[in-house]
Amino acid sequence: MTNTLSGLYLVTPDWDDTQKLIASSELALQGGAKILQYRHKTADAALRKQQAQALQTLCKRYAATFIINDHVDLCIELDADGIHVGGTDASVAQVRALVGPEKIVGASCYGDLQLAHSAHQQGASYVAFGGFYVSRIKKYPVTTPFDIVSQSKKSIPLPCVVIGGMTIENCQPLIAQGTDMVAAISSVYMTDNPETAASAFVSLFGAR
Repeated sequence: MTNTLSGLYLVTPDWDDTQKLIASSELALQGGAKILQYRHKTADAALRKQQAQALQTLCKRYAATFIINDHVDLCIELDADGIHVGGTDASVAQVRALVGPEKIVGASCYGDLQLAHSAHQQGASYVAFGGFYVSRIKKYPVTTPFDIVSQSKKSIPLPCVVIGGMTIENCQPLIAQGTDMVAAISSVYMTDNPETAASAFVSLFGAR
């Protein structure tokens, strides 16, 4: 499954409107996105399961990888493709033990290369760095060094994803350093046409 970890990495916004979420996600998948992470920080358990099931069905239709943020129990229940682990969640090793060897396990490493090395040792499938830019969605210090991508590619044999205020323009220096995936929320979901926005991101990886 890890060979699918490249290109645009969609991350969902905190939308309670499931119909709107599915419609926008489908447009982005039509635009060529092949990875979708379901992330909804304020949903209750019932809404979270409903939206995750709907998105999983959508991802299967478009042969896209479906990853759930944080909720290991939901990942296991739905047999999702993978789980993404943040810095305040269970450790990568704990999550890997729970989901088994076949699932994708992603790890937030912020601006810390040592966290990425640790995640690799604990069985992560990919590492995520950021934020690099001010985000409309997530609040964090914008302190991630740009060269962390090239450093990671030299020393950690895992795909990496960059996140945090990514736009078509500002992600290109990070792609040039070798990042495998660009994560986007608002730059796709909060546009007039998510399909066109997704396609523009996907095209940045076309020559690689």
